[in-house]
Amino acid sequence: MGDMLWAPPADVRERSRIGDYLRWLREHRGLDFADYDALWRWSTTDLDAFWRSIWDHFEVVAHTPPTATLAERGMPGARWFPGATLNYAENVLRMPGRADDDPVVIAHSQTRPPVTLTAGELREQVRRVSAGLRRLGVTAGDRVAAYAPNIGETYVLLLATASLGAIFSSCAPEFGTRSVTDRWLQIEPTVLVAVDGYRYGDKPVDRRAEVAAIRAALPSLRHTVSIAYLDPSGATDHDPAAPGDALSWAELAAPTDEPLTFTPVPFDHPLYVLYSSGTTGLPKPIVHGHGGILLEHLKMLALHHDLGPADRFFWFTTTGWMMWNFLVSGPAVGATIVLFDGNPGVRAEPGRPAEPDLGGLWRLAAETGTTYFGTSAPYLLACRKAGLVPRDIADLSALRGVGSTGAPLPAEGFHWVYETVGDHLQLQSLSGGTDVCTGFVGGVPLLPVYAGEIACRALGAKVEARSADGTPVIGELGELVITEPMPSMPVGFWNDPDGTRYAEAYFDVYPGVWRHGDWITINSRGGCVITGRSDATLNRGGVRLGTAEFYSVVEGLDEVLDSVVVHLEDDEGGAGELLLFVVLAEGLELDDPMRAKICRELRTALSPRHVPDEIHQVRSVPRTLSAKKLEVPVKKILTGTPVDQAAAKGALANPESLTAFAALAQRRAPNRTPA
Repeated sequence: MGDMLWAPPADVRERSRIGDYLRWLREHRGLDFADYDALWRWSTTDLDAFWRSIWDHFEVVAHTPPTATLAERGMPGARWFPGATLNYAENVLRMPGRADDDPVVIAHSQTRPPVTLTAGELREQVRRVSAGLRRLGVTAGDRVAAYAPNIGETYVLLLATASLGAIFSSCAPEFGTRSVTDRWLQIEPTVLVAVDGYRYGDKPVDRRAEVAAIRAALPSLRHTVSIAYLDPSGATDHDPAAPGDALSWAELAAPTDEPLTFTPVPFDHPLYVLYSSGTTGLPKPIVHGHGGILLEHLKMLALHHDLGPADRFFWFTTTGWMMWNFLVSGPAVGATIVLFDGNPGVRAEPGRPAEPDLGGLWRLAAETGTTYFGTSAPYLLACRKAGLVPRDIADLSALRGVGSTGAPLPAEGFHWVYETVGDHLQLQSLSGGTDVCTGFVGGVPLLPVYAGEIACRALGAKVEARSADGTPVIGELGELVITEPMPSMPVGFWNDPDGTRYAEAYFDVYPGVWRHGDWITINSRGGCVITGRSDATLNRGGVRLGTAEFYSVVEGLDEVLDSVVVHLEDDEGGAGELLLFVVLAEGLELDDPMRAKICRELRTALSPRHVPDEIHQVRSVPRTLSAKKLEVPVKKILTGTPVDQAAAKGALANPESLTAFAALAQRRAPNRTPA
């Protein structure tokens, strides 16, 4: 049991949005809950009452009311709010509690000066771009694709697309041509909006050639809109590589008298398409609906993250990660969103060479008055390893919440936040996925923070741990499953009319129960610890070991910058082999004393079972474009699968990293049969 690092104030119910919600339930529903556990149990048992209370409490704007809350409860196939029509963009742009001249989008970038949009300016931009899309013939159901970073234009485009009932899809501009076309050939967009390039730190990255290749590969495209982001002068318009027939962003957003209107669509009408990482095979096109995303984000942002009109909400993300879609729902609860596009590990100022610097995001938080700072566990751990003390370099007095996701945050990461960022704030570690576009385990203002522990299962998320025989377990490692439907579960996969691919993705192991693919331990007080992907399990002598705790120890060593571990099973039923790969600090070579030190740390901190059979030095660990480690492709390569079959290189941030594993596989077992 980890140390308690933060406890809710005595008056938390008077000061928090979940406290407001509890009072509302008492006044309007006659319901009283003694504690969070009782509220959670009700929310995951009486699904009709809970989700209707979210609809009513947040006063969802609908054009026609629902005839029921949950028409069919089974999974897959649950039907939420039949008969209702609404529009996600209309509900976001309501921006409760904000006046027209209040700033609601604050966008910082290493490519151009900061941009701020007030509530009135955001609505005006969406009005104009909606009209511009309409002029291009975009109607409900058409797909609009954005090859653009985390900037205001991308956000405006999402809302404008949604206002028409059209369907949005984004790829970050660091995605290569193949990664983009693997995604968009599946959904056949008619309009592409793309930047000419961007700066990453002080490095200019020209993307005009990639845009041309993407256009050539997408026969469905009727129009292209170019955002002059890298070169605001527009000089690239006359460059042979620039799309000569493309509209400019200014033309798309031209002045018009057309009013801002919102097309009413059914609750489950597609809002946007997100994608699985696509590391093996084509990325899965995951379709999310207007109503499900709206309700889920209202619940999480207000009741769990405690965001409202007084808040400035930041999450470090790109447009290729679902956390961007989560972040930009912030105005739906009245919060101002803070956007950042650039390299978080480099200080880049005009006229000066870039220098390594992990403090930039903390200074950004101070400059923008951020009250909730969201990032990834690897970023927090990198700051810790660098010896950074954020409160010494930035005024973080406005900060009251820190969010961490993308990987499990170990106890030492929690301690670092409270020792160096602030002891007054609530650290919320959360986990969820692209599949639900939210976190289904996370934090809540009503519960304390314990080191290394996710505080709770989220309201409406019936998360359980299941043992090998399928029974629910408490205090034991199990498969993370969700046993009741959630409105933000996918509407389906694109071009999967009978739902076969969707069912295979989540329901093939436990019929009628969502299997997410993570290992989780849920303790007696409802706290959770995620210990890694279940398909990357280390199984030593019949004991399952999660990868997260392994990395926590290995990467806690000053000499180790990164690592990946895989277990190769023995076909004869033996213990198999545990192989560890490490990236060492510059100038260091892996020698026997270093190997002995790593083994000693693992044996002492974890167990003798965690001591690897072999340790190898590599230049880099393969990661997805959203920075997740790729244990499974490494394991496949080491068991004889050709690199091109083991991983889709276009889905990797560093495809060259696979070469070392292929070379090792050849040296170790040239005649091994592929697994």
